[in-house]
Amino acid sequence: MTIRYPRPLRPGDRVGVTSPSSGVPEPLRARFDVAVRTVEEAGYEVVVGRCMDGATHVSASAAERAAELTGMLTDPSIRAVVPPWGGETAVDLLPLLDFETIGRAEPTWVVGYSDMSTLITPLTLRTGVATVHGNSLMETPYRPPEGLLSWLDVVAAPQGQPFTQTPPGRYRVAGRDDWIADPGIRDLTLDAESTWTRLDGDGDVEVEGRLIGGCVETLAHLAGTRYLDTAGFAGDEPLLVYVEACEDSAFTICRQLHGMRLAGFFDRAAAVLVGRTRATDSPTLTQHEAVLDALGPLRVPVVADVECGHVPPYLPLVNGARGRVLHTAVRSQIVQTLG
Repeated sequence: MTIRYPRPLRPGDRVGVTSPSSGVPEPLRARFDVAVRTVEEAGYEVVVGRCMDGATHVSASAAERAAELTGMLTDPSIRAVVPPWGGETAVDLLPLLDFETIGRAEPTWVVGYSDMSTLITPLTLRTGVATVHGNSLMETPYRPPEGLLSWLDVVAAPQGQPFTQTPPGRYRVAGRDDWIADPGIRDLTLDAESTWTRLDGDGDVEVEGRLIGGCVETLAHLAGTRYLDTAGFAGDEPLLVYVEACEDSAFTICRQLHGMRLAGFFDRAAAVLVGRTRATDSPTLTQHEAVLDALGPLRVPVVADVECGHVPPYLPLVNGARGRVLHTAVRSQIVQTLG
């Protein structure tokens, strides 16, 4: 399968906003408006879809959400699609999406994380079109700390030109901003020091491969199905697989990662990147130990506490990009190339 990259966004391009999973409750509409203005200030026209209702856990019926997402992905005037955030049950869209039709259309950037992993990872695996695992619309107003990029930077990056991200050395320990009281907040609270952590042993890591991955809690339910089949993806190239946990306990994450490994998702992994998490440890098993218990048998480098999950700040990764990871005692970085 050849990886195809949507063309870089240019000023005046249209960005579609739809909620394939959860919509926006009325009290958070002010933050939503700030986020839309942020994208407009970057030079783009924003097109807001009809599937936005935040009264329940879904923004509309599965058929309506699938139709709106498909419509945006096959509309040549829309160059990127971003949801307000994730949600809970985007899995109900998968059998309703026409991957062949989407794959034949001119590639469009799709951005998101959390429950959006349920859609963007299968989109890349089934169609070969690169997608962005990165901060969603509601986080877009935040200014990235030094060393990291916003999804807006990634979708405008020239094809074939490498871009590098390095950990800023700080993260947010607990809590979240009150977007109802302060919908315009743009500064991240990063109140603790951080580094990447190698789990499988000591020594430097320098490895290359195609990036693919997402949120454990949502992808685990696709393991063994055609939606998470990495066979044939990017030919025989090695993969840089990244995973991150939102909230499940260490026992649950351990079982889910074991299942994904047994289903073959990690078969071609040259290394595994693990996002930093606030999910709880279990009485006799930490989150780090859960990862190592499930993925240690791979005998590849496993680097944890990467900024690619639910804990701010956010490090966007492109499913399908060529990646090179460097992790030593003095420097950590990931270089991505859209080509």
